[in-house]
Amino acid sequence: MNNETSTQRSAQPVNRWQHENYVSHILRAISIAACATLLIFLLFLSLGRFRLSETGRELLIAFVYCALIAWPSIVLLTRISHRYTERFPRLIVLMQAGVLVCTAIAGSLAAGLVFQIVGLIPRSYYWSEFRSSAPFSVVISLMIGLSMATYETLRYKLQATKLELRTRQVEQERAYKLLAEAQLSSLESRIHPHFLFNTLNSIAALIPSDPARAEDTVGKLASLLRFSLNANHSRLVPLSQELKIVRDYLEIEKTRFGARLRYEIAVPDALDGVKVPPLALQSLVENSVKHVVSQRTHGATIQLRGAADAGRIRLEVIDDGPGFSLDAITPEHGLGNLVARLELLYGGAGQLEVFRENEKTIVRLTFPA
Repeated sequence: MNNETSTQRSAQPVNRWQHENYVSHILRAISIAACATLLIFLLFLSLGRFRLSETGRELLIAFVYCALIAWPSIVLLTRISHRYTERFPRLIVLMQAGVLVCTAIAGSLAAGLVFQIVGLIPRSYYWSEFRSSAPFSVVISLMIGLSMATYETLRYKLQATKLELRTRQVEQERAYKLLAEAQLSSLESRIHPHFLFNTLNSIAALIPSDPARAEDTVGKLASLLRFSLNANHSRLVPLSQELKIVRDYLEIEKTRFGARLRYEIAVPDALDGVKVPPLALQSLVENSVKHVVSQRTHGATIQLRGAADAGRIRLEVIDDGPGFSLDAITPEHGLGNLVARLELLYGGAGQLEVFRENEKTIVRLTFPA
């Protein structure tokens, strides 16, 4: 019972759309037929083909012709134009012209039958009426039909362009929102009481024994906070800036973990100008520090590697932790946010992979150069 009800409900919008589309075609056919009737009447009146004394009869005949040609022309032209304009842009006009010739001939034949049924023309005059009306029907149909088809095609392309622009605008706004969320998440992790307490405690411990390093740590902390605040001003930043923030973060954490935190950065200088999502590498490194280094008494080694291959950039963060699965990462997590940003920035060309190799966990970030 519930399935039948849901099916009926889902069918209602479709039926309503079909009804509205059908009514729209009829209304457009009537309006076009009325305009065409007036045009034909004025044309034939100027050529002396109509008599003023028979204005009502001639207008009725012209309207029947136009109505019987206009409705099938609108239906067929709409379907053909929407379906084949992009696939056959050079042949679409010929296809539309062929449809109009066919509907004009068919409409003229149908109009002759209508006139015979209502007694406007004798049965013996059917073919002579068709031979005299068909050429005018074809010419008028081509003039009006191709003009309307061109207008509708341009209107359809304009609507498609507007829809594409709105879609891009929505995607861009979503990208900015995700970047702001990443920036906020990074800032929250930077100003987290434990992080600040541990960092300030490390700085205080360094002041008597190594004041230069304490001062340097304060500068790195300020740089890290500044970058986190300014990250939402750009969707991409140079890799050199991202690596500087990664080094600052690792050095700050090294004041706390000491020899437990070991890291190596092996990224070629040739990649310094490559644009990367801000806080991308920093999020991967922070994940290693939180879940590997801080959980082991002997610490861990974090490696950063980078390379360019066949027009793609490959950046890797490697640690000797147990590894994890991206399927377990929620959208609210920093890595989940990074995956969403990669999809918006690069589509399917941007990827974040996690795999094990030689008893190490490798988190690989790849995207177009």
